[in-house]
Amino acid sequence: MNSLTIGKLKLDGNLVLAPMSGVTNLPSRLLCRKYGASLVYSEMTSSEAVVRQSLKSIERGFTCKDERPMGIQLMGSIPNNLAASAIFLQEKYRPELIDINFGCPAQGVIKNGCGSELLKKPGLIGEIITMLSDSLDIPLTAKIRISDSFDETLKIAEIIEKSGADAITVHGRTQKQGYSGKSNLDFIKGIKSELTIPVMANGDIFDEITSQNVLEYTRCDGLMIGRAAIGNPFIFKKISYFLRTGEILPSRNTEEILADFFDYIKLCRNYGMLTFNDLKRNAQWFTKGMENVKQVRMEINKTHDIDSIMTIMNELI
Repeated sequence: MNSLTIGKLKLDGNLVLAPMSGVTNLPSRLLCRKYGASLVYSEMTSSEAVVRQSLKSIERGFTCKDERPMGIQLMGSIPNNLAASAIFLQEKYRPELIDINFGCPAQGVIKNGCGSELLKKPGLIGEIITMLSDSLDIPLTAKIRISDSFDETLKIAEIIEKSGADAITVHGRTQKQGYSGKSNLDFIKGIKSELTIPVMANGDIFDEITSQNVLEYTRCDGLMIGRAAIGNPFIFKKISYFLRTGEILPSRNTEEILADFFDYIKLCRNYGMLTFNDLKRNAQWFTKGMENVKQVRMEINKTHDIDSIMTIMNELI
């Protein structure tokens, strides 16, 4: 498995945890780092909320030494506010890098002119990257989606590179696709061949085989893993082991998976982050794919308090 260098940051591998709202909080990131993620990103954070000093948004960057290196992802469309929030978070949490989201397809994001909606404004993307690159002391990265045409996508990627970004992640679906359909590896491969900064591939990386196929076909410098890591931090160990040895690790049993779930709870308690809604989501995520748990998942869905969830999960052991 190759190492990855982003600006002045040298990683020990090339597997990265994607920033995901409602998913990649500190406990989740710590578990992914435990199993071999070379870099982890915070949940997507609104620059406007940070500028307004929203405590909830600011605390998305909360970190600890055990998860380093980590990056904070920002979302916004006003260059001055993005720069101000990036500088504030850089000074408060000292992340290893800042990432700008130009790829989110969520309706609530694009209706505000942010995320993947910015792909329609290449000039503004260039202005944002230039301002942040000039303002920060740490590496700057960007995450994009592909456009309908390769030439449009390449134009945006080249603007991001020329404006000062240290790396770029390309998700191989369009805004309209959202998370449906297949990731376009040809577009990602083409962008990688034209840029000099590191390019990370994102989309349709589910397991050992797909990770190897994406790396070999696109020749990208790294992989950003998103949905496949939800409730499954062990995926980083599986993929890294396979890329090193060519061997597939045995499937994990229920007890091993539940051990990760209970570790997640312990971390949430340690950092004062345990809430019913988050625990309920994670109970569903960690039990996904287990054998004979359809009824259990239905029972989890009916719960209204933390103790009820804990009772159900303990009975699975």
